[in-house]
Amino acid sequence: MAEISQDGGGKKGGKKRSKKASTKIDMTPMVDLGFLLITFFMLTTTLAKPVVMELNMPDKTETEEKSPVKMSETLTVIPDAEKVYYYQGLPTDATTQLQKTDYSNKGIRTVLFDLKKRIGDNFTIVIKASKGAKYKNMVDLLDECVITGNKRYAILEIDPDSEALIKKSGL
Repeated sequence: MAEISQDGGGKKGGKKRSKKASTKIDMTPMVDLGFLLITFFMLTTTLAKPVVMELNMPDKTETEEKSPVKMSETLTVIPDAEKVYYYQGLPTDATTQLQKTDYSNKGIRTVLFDLKKRIGDNFTIVIKASKGAKYKNMVDLLDECVITGNKRYAILEIDPDSEALIKKSGL
């Protein structure tokens, strides 16, 4: 609190001069209020929440059950560093054509939407990452699956047949 101290007049018999009042301000309440406000805002503020993608994995069972998937309803996608290869069917078929696109919204997203229009919601995406693919490429591809509304996808290791198809196509 502010205090004002006043001392009495001057010497006896002499001219009286008024002394200037000295003020002393106690800053303790203001510092307490500052720390209370800082604590309040730190405790009530929510920081950036991490965004997590839900990944559905099959239950681990002792018996291996295989669900039949038609190859005509399967799109195999091979992400690479800057491009995405894709084909429909088996890599060993002579009629399988490997095509390439990019990660933009006019690239793989358009391919997934077109396939969804042709086949419907019951198609499966098989993701086989190449050796040149980065973690970001896989996340981008999984994001495209979420954007296009596809809930059926599988992540596998790339097989030698798919690698041979990429080398043979020359794309």
